[in-house]
Amino acid sequence: MGKKEKRQAEDEAVMEALGMDSIPPKKPKIKREAYNAALADFQVELVKLQKWIQEEGLKVVVLFEGRDAAGKGGAIKRITQSLNPRVCRVEALAKPTERERTQWYFQRYVEYLPAAGEMVCFDRSWYNRAGVERVMGFCTEAEYREFLRSCPQFERMLVRSGIILIKYWFSVSDEEQERRFQRRLQDPIRRWKLSPVDMASRSHWVDYSIAKDEMFAHTDIKQAPWYVVRGDDKRRARLNVIAHLLSTIPYQHVPEPKLKLPDRQNNIKYVRPPIDDQNFVPEIF
Repeated sequence: MGKKEKRQAEDEAVMEALGMDSIPPKKPKIKREAYNAALADFQVELVKLQKWIQEEGLKVVVLFEGRDAAGKGGAIKRITQSLNPRVCRVEALAKPTERERTQWYFQRYVEYLPAAGEMVCFDRSWYNRAGVERVMGFCTEAEYREFLRSCPQFERMLVRSGIILIKYWFSVSDEEQERRFQRRLQDPIRRWKLSPVDMASRSHWVDYSIAKDEMFAHTDIKQAPWYVVRGDDKRRARLNVIAHLLSTIPYQHVPEPKLKLPDRQNNIKYVRPPIDDQNFVPEIF
């Protein structure tokens, strides 16, 4: 099946699932060559930002939240793939253990906050309570209301302590989300992305919208505002979020010392063991 036929089949599956007669027209996609060129330039700047974070001892926290299949993971991957994982790390916490369920709600996240010279990207964060836990009934009404009261105070405390806190919400239309779900359903490489909660979210689209709006009403604060990323076009979304991230943290180029490779050690009187004593991976390619 060619790309055109495959896309048509995806559109038909989306229309059937959503009870639509047609798919609304979309902006033309950024061509791959232009996208790759812009991304390469941005990744050079991200390396400069990384060096500045180290040099100045900054503590940066970036939260990635949003709809299922909205493109959070892809954006995080493009931001971090050229960076030093010891400086910029990704945290995607699993569901809490029995012990963690008895802790202060924010306690398990505090452990993963950055030290000086580090940036942490949370692939979902403490906002699970205002989203999936609220919609799917994984928390009580009292726990949810307490979160809405305490979260702004918690984030103001983080900012006062010197942490740079940046919050992104990835938005995606129901048509595009359905298309991505259908693609994951058919692709064995992407099938793992469809968790039981993701599947259940299909029947809670409006509930998630209500939860997001109420979350914004309480937590879109001056000290740590929300920034919405339009995620229907993955390439545009990735470039837009990287451009915004670079503009949010003022940084300067840190001069690198000139490097010169030292001479290799001269051959000394050392006889290496026979190469046949080692186990090699079979060269089947």
